[in-house]
Amino acid sequence: MIGITVLGATGSIGRSTLDVMLRHPERFRAVALTANADLDGLYEQCLTARPDYAVLVDDEAADGLKQRLQRAGLATKVLSGAQNLSYVAGLPEVDYVMAAIVGAAGLLPTLAAVSAGKRILLANKEALVMSGKIFMDAVKSHRATLLPVDSEHNAIFQCMPAHFVTMQQAGVRRLLLTASGGPFRTTPLAELHDVTPDQACAHPNWVMGRKISVDSATMMNKGLEVIEACWLFNTTPDQVQVVLHPQSIIHSMVEYLDGSVVAQMGSPDMRIPIAHALAWPERIESGAARLDLFDIARLEFEPPDLARFPCLRLAQQAMAAGGTATAILNAANEVAVSAFLTGKIRFPGIAKLIENIMENVTINPADSLDAILQADATARETAIAQVNSMGRRLAL
Repeated sequence: MIGITVLGATGSIGRSTLDVMLRHPERFRAVALTANADLDGLYEQCLTARPDYAVLVDDEAADGLKQRLQRAGLATKVLSGAQNLSYVAGLPEVDYVMAAIVGAAGLLPTLAAVSAGKRILLANKEALVMSGKIFMDAVKSHRATLLPVDSEHNAIFQCMPAHFVTMQQAGVRRLLLTASGGPFRTTPLAELHDVTPDQACAHPNWVMGRKISVDSATMMNKGLEVIEACWLFNTTPDQVQVVLHPQSIIHSMVEYLDGSVVAQMGSPDMRIPIAHALAWPERIESGAARLDLFDIARLEFEPPDLARFPCLRLAQQAMAAGGTATAILNAANEVAVSAFLTGKIRFPGIAKLIENIMENVTINPADSLDAILQADATARETAIAQVNSMGRRLAL
């Protein structure tokens, strides 16, 4: 039996992970499930998966979960506080860790799993975006196994040769990172000023949480994925091409020096890359619908419009700047998306706020975890102050 900790169990990736795991009860067991404050969601998952541990960051929610599990007769041990996310990620009985906490909050527990030498199923792109070289060096030094779960990076991984080391040795010319373009790919630019959070979260192909849905609408999600791809596959932004593909059937491609382009295709269902990472190098049933090429009939591709999607440009600039720039970018984006979802700024104000923070927060060498966390904190404080002072005027 393979013991698994699911960090961010009640989010969309966490729920899909448990769905795949429960299809194979002879193979996987839940050692620990974690969430921030979703008492109801984690309680229901504990009833189904019966983990050894359940962690809620919120103390009050954890107390409520403990009482409810006791009444239900479950022996699951309930822990609280962010520090226990790292604890359950490093337990000796844990073999795999699904890193699915959204945002910077996932950095420390994911690094704890790396330090414990686990197989990391990486869905938390922000951890790698923030810490880059430190993260990858830790993977090597602790002999952890890192498998990408983002559909795009998982697709690239599948299209790469076995025992991949460098793109040059593999004969790879470039990586083609596909993007749906989100809900506003063809919306007139003048109308973006008045879009609502619900409209931004209405993704045409994928079912995701609200934060990542907004990131998809701004294409910051794709910008973060470019940065992630550079670290995962040891390459540079000029060798990563973003391709708009509205059908979301080809999840990414690898172009080789001989002219071959290898693509990974599948239904837009996150259970496919999750099942791949859980079973690798084997294959297991994911529960996803089979791909019907006759039903799809046509696949379309187009270049991204950086005027429409300035967040993609900002992410590329942050990666080129190096140092703590990507941590600053990520922190500013998290504040901006939260402000948009709570009605404090308009949709175009997301990119404007991020650009302002990038211009006004000093970029330092990312030579320690403390430097990265300090950059994150400074960028957040600066962004929050700007939201409070400018608010919806940011988009004007």
